[in-house]
Amino acid sequence: MTGTSTQPESGGPAPFTAADYAARMRRAAEAADAAGLAGLLIAPGPDLVWLTGYRPVETERLTLLVLRTGHDPVLVVPTLEAPDAAKAAGGPALTLRDWTDGKDPYEATASVLGAGGRYGISDNAWALHLLGLRERLPDAGHVALTRALPMLRAVKDAAELDRLAAAGAAADATYEEILKVPFGGRREREVAADLADLLRWSGHAQVDFTIVASGPNGANPHHEAGERVIERGDMVVLDFGGLKDGYGSDTSRTVHVGEPTDEERAVHDLVRTAQEAGFQAVRPGAACQDVDRAARAVIADAGYGEYFIHRTGHGIGVTTHEPPYMIEGEEQPLVPGMCFSVEPGVYLPGRFGVRIEDIVTVTEDGGRRLNNTPREMAMVD
Repeated sequence: MTGTSTQPESGGPAPFTAADYAARMRRAAEAADAAGLAGLLIAPGPDLVWLTGYRPVETERLTLLVLRTGHDPVLVVPTLEAPDAAKAAGGPALTLRDWTDGKDPYEATASVLGAGGRYGISDNAWALHLLGLRERLPDAGHVALTRALPMLRAVKDAAELDRLAAAGAAADATYEEILKVPFGGRREREVAADLADLLRWSGHAQVDFTIVASGPNGANPHHEAGERVIERGDMVVLDFGGLKDGYGSDTSRTVHVGEPTDEERAVHDLVRTAQEAGFQAVRPGAACQDVDRAARAVIADAGYGEYFIHRTGHGIGVTTHEPPYMIEGEEQPLVPGMCFSVEPGVYLPGRFGVRIEDIVTVTEDGGRRLNNTPREMAMVD
């Protein structure tokens, strides 16, 4: 890293309040009822953080938020962790049902739920806990939360959009700085370490990924930065992001070490055109698959369709990957406040790859990019 840059201004957003979390829990319970569910069972993870502000360590001890319409939210929690749960931002909106070591946490949960019903349960709930609940309540049914309520966290409010925009701006600042570091003659993992440092410098509390895929490694969309020495003449795919103030960033740009060939420039221009087509397809009422179709058509029409090997985008919020997904077959209409990536790519095995990615939010009359660095190919040293 150069060490000569001015750090972005800090001073984060106002924290979410107990009233904010209470409103989210109420809305979630109402959505469950409308979907014909008896309620929701929320395990530690992003759903629990979004609904309550509580982020416990995930262990074999059961922690479970129970949401049902007409009932106060109940958090089943180990006694030794109850004080921390009570201090969470959404704690005042919760009724705590604690259990001590040696007691049966599933029995405690069963007494809250009743005899049966079909519940939505967090995707990341441990099988240990789900099976324990089923033993106590054999007449109850369960369905994965993203299958039952895939749009629960998808539409962001103004405060969430502000956080996502700030995370996007921080990722943009990271990209602008990484262009100043040397690439040629260094290992991919060294540049990836620079990216991680710069993400933290820009205000990210958590770094989720720093893909640096040079030369033929660029043909692997999820290449892990390794020992390959970046050479002059390499195309290098950069894909990086993490969490800032609890909300995600994710952006990709493809740079070149020295002057590109005519073919490399043409493929990069093709992906840039496809990315613009995907962005232009964003508007309220359009289906998620329309974004994928628009970007994919550009690449297919140019004869590179078989080399675009992943969906065009994914949602982003309190995690860097979540619904909705921009993929053929997803007919979910776009709604103002949704945020997702638009990231087409072309991957030529054994040669190079190109990906360009922005986070986009749906507005009342179209879309707005949350990443605004140049999408033209940058040349680095």
